[in-house]
Amino acid sequence: MELKNIKNSWINQFPKPLIIAGPCSAESEEQMLKTAELIAENTDKVQIFRAGIWKPRTKPNGFEGVGVIGLDWLKLVKEKFGFLTATEVANAHHVEAALKAEVDILWIGARSTVNPFTVQEIAESLNGTDKIVLVKNPVNPDLALWIGALERFLAQGIEKLGVIHRGFSTYQKSQYRNNPHWQLALDFKQQFPNIPMLIDPSHICGNRISLATVSQTAFNLDYDGMMIETHCNPDKAWSDAQQQITPQKLAELIAHLKIRNTTVLGFDEEMERHRTLISDLDFQLIELLSQRMKISEKIGQLKHDNNIMIFQPERWKLIQEYVLGKATETGMTPQFVEKIFKAIHEESIAIQNLMMKD
Repeated sequence: MELKNIKNSWINQFPKPLIIAGPCSAESEEQMLKTAELIAENTDKVQIFRAGIWKPRTKPNGFEGVGVIGLDWLKLVKEKFGFLTATEVANAHHVEAALKAEVDILWIGARSTVNPFTVQEIAESLNGTDKIVLVKNPVNPDLALWIGALERFLAQGIEKLGVIHRGFSTYQKSQYRNNPHWQLALDFKQQFPNIPMLIDPSHICGNRISLATVSQTAFNLDYDGMMIETHCNPDKAWSDAQQQITPQKLAELIAHLKIRNTTVLGFDEEMERHRTLISDLDFQLIELLSQRMKISEKIGQLKHDNNIMIFQPERWKLIQEYVLGKATETGMTPQFVEKIFKAIHEESIAIQNLMMKD
């Protein structure tokens, strides 16, 4: 069987959108039960309670999760409040423990998805089970890795599959903790419209400020649900405190979400897709322009230190010839490209001129 042919009817047991909420990390029985209680009191839209039991960390000696004892707290949440439960697994031992604790949904983290050996180990350990498995995108923007991870689970007979878009790591400083790269997620959706996709605004944003905007963008693009980090006392959380919200704030966020009509994809929905992609590209353009101007500063400093004239006619001529040639190759009008690069060149000259001032 191929990915394109699986039915994924498991998603139909939940109201749309599917909402998964809970703390980044299980910390104590009290914290887990209090968070679950407040979620249940403030909204009836959350169907699944999540918590990290094992936490992968870049550096050693940090908090890496409470371990197996946290699974007992997840079971208590299920018994007391009726939520289904979900946690991340990163190896076969995690899978074995989670299955014993009757965890309903397992997700594969971004750091695991990037490693085919890890994914294969987890997939083989789930062979013969009927669990729902959600696969987060890999940390780097590699669509083939994401698809390959799902194919490994399918090869082991796991057909209840979904994906979580949590953004992609970058060394560049930006407004996001992990850049969403909406186009890559939409490329996945276009290839596999039958596989449910959830948004993880917590890891994309890395803060509480943009959670609502990112969540709404995802639902404008017909995502099936959301996984969001929620804590009874976010400021005191043991991990990722800055991106977690209270159950009360979660209820407000959900209440203000506008869920689009997906029975007929009309003009408004299609227009929203294009506008989202344009916004994403505009953001990348601004980031690239910023990098270019920082290099102009360095060039200006070099010219200052060596008493070199700012304007170099031969260099400007080479730039013009290059960009006009590229304009023709890419189907853009030379006049349009020339206007853009004249403006860029003028700004670069202005920056270098400032560097010349003692």
